[in-house]
Amino acid sequence: MPASQNIHKLPRNVWVVTATSLLTDISSEMIVHLVPLFLSNILGVGTAVIGLIDGIAETTASLLKIYSGALSDKLGKRKWLTVAGYALSTVAKPFFYVANSWAWVLSIRFSDRVGKGIRTAPRDALLADSIESDQRGLAFGLHRAGDTLGAFLGLAGAAAIVWFTERRAEFLTIDAFRSAVLVSVIPAALAVLILAIGAREVHQTKPSAAPLLSLKGMDARFKTFLVIVVLFTLGNSSDSFIILRGQERGLNVFQIMLMAMTFNFIYAVFAGPLGALSDKIGRRRIILFGWLAYGLVYLGFAFSRTGWQVWTLFGLYGIYYAATEGVAKALIADLVPEAQRGTAYGLYAAATGFAVLPASLIAGLLWQGVGAWTGFGASAPFFFGAAMSLLAGVLFWRLVKP
Repeated sequence: MPASQNIHKLPRNVWVVTATSLLTDISSEMIVHLVPLFLSNILGVGTAVIGLIDGIAETTASLLKIYSGALSDKLGKRKWLTVAGYALSTVAKPFFYVANSWAWVLSIRFSDRVGKGIRTAPRDALLADSIESDQRGLAFGLHRAGDTLGAFLGLAGAAAIVWFTERRAEFLTIDAFRSAVLVSVIPAALAVLILAIGAREVHQTKPSAAPLLSLKGMDARFKTFLVIVVLFTLGNSSDSFIILRGQERGLNVFQIMLMAMTFNFIYAVFAGPLGALSDKIGRRRIILFGWLAYGLVYLGFAFSRTGWQVWTLFGLYGIYYAATEGVAKALIADLVPEAQRGTAYGLYAAATGFAVLPASLIAGLLWQGVGAWTGFGASAPFFFGAAMSLLAGVLFWRLVKP
């Protein structure tokens, strides 16, 4: 049956979770691409510190991704942990309005990521529990498409705010940033209400009897996949460096918002079809295709000489996300028993989150160095990322068999 027909038969929870993610990303994307510009243009922070902020926020929150997923397995409940995580992120966002130092930004980013850490694994497990295996790729692809459509709309809102407050200014202004923060709170609050009212808890066959955080009973291929994902993520630093690369190559703030919209548009267009395709030809092939796309795009960033080249490459970068984000989660659901999916998603999120700190630190140091050492320049982090994607792809192909 064609995906267009199957999509109408997806259960309620898939649509509710997708709507929640769409609204949350409208909120988040209104400010997330402005944060590195706020740090660099307004607070005068260097790339090493920007990498440190992103790395600490993601890595420390990853501890909660492990625990919340395992706890949802133990309790046999997913919904209210997910609601709590979205609510915490919503409460944290308004504090960006009064931030006046990188320490403030770090604390707010940390709180927001803690909320993400609480919700991510239970949400993904709730989604996986709600759908049959033959539509799992489609469901996760639809979720990623909704999430990314929200990002596109959020960036459109941010671009409008930037246009009306500073026109074509080369650097971000405080008025534009604060206006975006205030508007972003509205869709975030709506997302929490929709999830709390609309989602339904899925009855599991039985809560997990395995100890919290245990890998017992999980497929060896899942464990190998985790190790390979860590290696890949060491070269996958924060996308803040791509934003800064675009500005370094001549894009103004408004153009950077349009560049990010291009990325999210391509991501949204391809996430659903690639997820559905993974149901037919296998997750492994789609993930390998995505990692290959990542390596080629990162090489392009390294060699880019103009702003329009960075813009074009960032759009193509959306293909990597579309091929891997939802499909990797569908692969995990294929490999792990139902009662341990929350734990598995927590471990997966943590594996990537823990690697983000060294990845972002490495990228910042390769770019600008530290102290008297000035680093290797803006191209270096992207050469490193391309090399790590090649290594991870070879290992995945050889070690994680269908």
